[in-house]
Amino acid sequence: MNDRIEINGLQVATELADFIDTQALPGTGVDQDAFWAGFSGLLHDMKPRNRALLERRAELQAQIDAWHSARKGQAHDADAYRAFLEEIGYLLPEGPDYAVDTTNVDPEIASIAGPQLVVPITNARFALNAANARWGSLYDALYGTDALGDLPGGGGYDADRGARVIAWAKAFLDDVLPLNWTSWADVTALTRSGPAVLARIGDAEIPLTSPGQFVGASEDMSEVVFRNNDLHIILKIDPASPIGSGDPMGLADVILESAMSTIMDCEDSVAAVDAPDKVLAYGNWLGLMRGDLEEAFDKGGTRVTRKLHDDVRFTGPDGAPFVVKSRSLMLVRNVGHLMTNPAILDRDGAEVGEGLMDAMMTTLIAMHDLRKTEGRRNSVAGSVYVVKPKMHGPAEVAFADEIFSRVEAVLGLPAYTVKLGIMDEERRTS
Repeated sequence: MNDRIEINGLQVATELADFIDTQALPGTGVDQDAFWAGFSGLLHDMKPRNRALLERRAELQAQIDAWHSARKGQAHDADAYRAFLEEIGYLLPEGPDYAVDTTNVDPEIASIAGPQLVVPITNARFALNAANARWGSLYDALYGTDALGDLPGGGGYDADRGARVIAWAKAFLDDVLPLNWTSWADVTALTRSGPAVLARIGDAEIPLTSPGQFVGASEDMSEVVFRNNDLHIILKIDPASPIGSGDPMGLADVILESAMSTIMDCEDSVAAVDAPDKVLAYGNWLGLMRGDLEEAFDKGGTRVTRKLHDDVRFTGPDGAPFVVKSRSLMLVRNVGHLMTNPAILDRDGAEVGEGLMDAMMTTLIAMHDLRKTEGRRNSVAGSVYVVKPKMHGPAEVAFADEIFSRVEAVLGLPAYTVKLGIMDEERRTS
């Protein structure tokens, strides 16, 4: 990689410099000269400490290797081993109790328990699929997996299996959205009555046991939204559809809120070894933060274009608009402290720490989401969520915290805009 440009003592691959200057920076409000000056300062200031932390890792590992080698073939003595780890400083004394509080945290992190996906950021199609996996069909999940106790056979649609799926789904609705004195299996229609939704069986109209679970519906009642444990359920009513035509209430599907968050991964699931790889990763992250990432591909002889789903508007019980978020909350996983990358060389001609580069670049790019005043938004609370892996001890965690404080200062962000998630792959980090 010889095509480089000198910027503030850094030798930056031209492809990466062009991406930052023409795509990542515009729209953030961050001055180009101030960005590169601040980035160079961060890289050069943090480099010696990063190196010292890695040397400490190597020192500890050498001592641990020697301890095990000296006891090869001997029975493991857990007490002696723990004492040894404490003696060398691998295990540290437990500190006093403490409390951590923060603000501007999205509900997908703060209060809603739900599945989280991890997907390689360099694959735009996978990334889009994951971001759009906020919602999933319960019917499809039951039919296509062994959740019913067996797998589907081949040879087209199995009507008996389909009937089992529907019966299971309606029993599920009885459990999570119970109706007064009856079952969803007997419902023939859903109707609105003021702020309530009622299930009709013959001439009778039955309310939900907990009426507050109804939170919205489309104007034609083709989609009705409920809430259970802060997760939403959408009933799709379509008597003209193949599934709905055989259902007493025309229920065509049950859509569940599924992947509440997704980690867009710049680390373990990708191999970003040079500037083109990093530009691909950062470019896809930029498209996700701007909301304009698209990927076209052929599927069954048809050209298909993937893009981010739009939020969906319903009418709430009080008649006011009720918006349902259609995308999972996106976090970005940076590289750990160990890796370097030749996309940028420092003033000594050495590859820079890739984790330092990721910290600055992914936060800068996330500012495209923070600056939005309308349209698709990732964080409605105004935060950036970064996952930091491969931590070895509390000193490395403290170092990561300082890195992002510096990043926020360079980019002009309020302190603690970045919410740093620590992946505890080393138990002693806790």
